[in-house]
Amino acid sequence: MKFKVNSALQYSVIKPSTFIFNVHALRTANQTVLEETLVIDPYIRIEEFTAVNSPNRFVRMEVAEPMNFIISYKATVDTHCNIIENREGADTISLGKLDGEVIPYLFPSRYCQSDKLQRLAYSKFGNIQNTFHKVHAISDWIFKNVEYISGSTNSHTSALDTISERSGVCRDFAHLGIALCRALSIPARYFTGYAFKLFPADFHACFEAYIGERWIVFDATQLVPLNGMVKIASGRDAADAAVASIFGNVISTSIAVSCDIAEQTFEPIWYDNSNARFVAY
Repeated sequence: MKFKVNSALQYSVIKPSTFIFNVHALRTANQTVLEETLVIDPYIRIEEFTAVNSPNRFVRMEVAEPMNFIISYKATVDTHCNIIENREGADTISLGKLDGEVIPYLFPSRYCQSDKLQRLAYSKFGNIQNTFHKVHAISDWIFKNVEYISGSTNSHTSALDTISERSGVCRDFAHLGIALCRALSIPARYFTGYAFKLFPADFHACFEAYIGERWIVFDATQLVPLNGMVKIASGRDAADAAVASIFGNVISTSIAVSCDIAEQTFEPIWYDNSNARFVAY
């Protein structure tokens, strides 16, 4: 499925600052970037790089004096999602046989304190034997027990805070899902991207669980089609996959994001508990 994605981030720089942006669509086996442009107005020299042991694409730039600027990204991206319908045979492999690149997603991280949520995780989901059904139940429980409230949290909010407050945004729903999975020894990672039909339009976050030797997407917000996302980055949590990391004195003045279909054959896969289908990117 082809999508057209756009993002425009505007900033007012007060003092010399360094920016690291992560707005480019990923290039993966299931996601092809057909065309893209990145424009900074006024012009500022940039450095493009990828993360160590990760395909995440970053742009670094230094602003030496006070100014206003806007960074705009546009792309046409072709995504291919594998639809997961038969979950009975989808189970985790033993921890002793996991690939080394998957191991880090078992450990607690800054926003996902899985070591402090083990009692809760086992009491609510420990009796579910099938791993896919277990993660499905985690995602469904978050949707039913955490209220989605725009602006209710900030960049410091963690999974523990979300459990306490029982409210949050997509970032918080993802962190809680990741933490509960890891508490049950299920590798899980953060997913950030552009999302079709998201309202209000913004960058979106969900999580992926490693089941049956593939990363399967779970979105506890249930706000967008599961096959309607263009992946930007993945990581242990939002600290690894932030859209913008800023080092200095800066004010964000506006953010505009969009994700639209580029062809008319798209059949959205929405969450449906009675006949749940999921996707792997």
